[in-house]
Amino acid sequence: MSVDLAERAQWADNTLRSLTDPERQRVTQGYFPTAMEILGVSAPKMRTVLRQLLRDLKGQSPGVVLELVCLLRAQGTHEGRQVAYELFDRRKDARSHLKTRDVRSLGRGNDNWASVDAFSVYVSGPVWRDGQISDSEVLRWTRSKDLWWRRTALVSTVPLNMKSRGGSGDADRTLLICRELAGDGEPMVAKGLSWALRALIAVDRRRVEGFLVDQDERLPALVKREVGNKLKTGKKNPNG
Repeated sequence: MSVDLAERAQWADNTLRSLTDPERQRVTQGYFPTAMEILGVSAPKMRTVLRQLLRDLKGQSPGVVLELVCLLRAQGTHEGRQVAYELFDRRKDARSHLKTRDVRSLGRGNDNWASVDAFSVYVSGPVWRDGQISDSEVLRWTRSKDLWWRRTALVSTVPLNMKSRGGSGDADRTLLICRELAGDGEPMVAKGLSWALRALIAVDRRRVEGFLVDQDERLPALVKREVGNKLKTGKKNPNG
């Protein structure tokens, strides 16, 4: 049975707007400034929309899923983009059909850490892990003038190493990316580097310790502190 994708995308947008919380909207706008429209919808409420879309897409082809994802992103809301990315986490068959050009297109326009991290964990990281995009593609992102693509490269290593995200461990590729961006002073990139290294600790603690020594002069203080804390105490901020 065919699905009217334009109608489903409009339904999702209307529903998300009906779930707007003005106070959450105000707080979120300060938490991660973005050119996207922020509606102020909580993650649990976004997932009610996601679950209905998944029901609508049952039995539909990967191409149909991708088309709906593109329509959701085109609506220009932060929440619509979040739902779009998470669709791929629930429809891994559709994610497995993504090509390099699709990944580039899906990541275009990300201008805040929340969107970047959702994209990296649900889309770019898994497709890289599964060999659908190359190491050279992710390395290309490390050289981008856009800080958000540089953060994407780093956070994309997380699904390589977190069991909860399907990773079995890949210190070589993780440190390949981390080495490229070890000296990046942009705070949002440094925080991405910290996360990448902290996720690797459970897989290869020794390699992380060695990386901290080898790159000591290049690493931002935040990275040394958070990763050092994680190695010593198991928490990035033990007093937080």
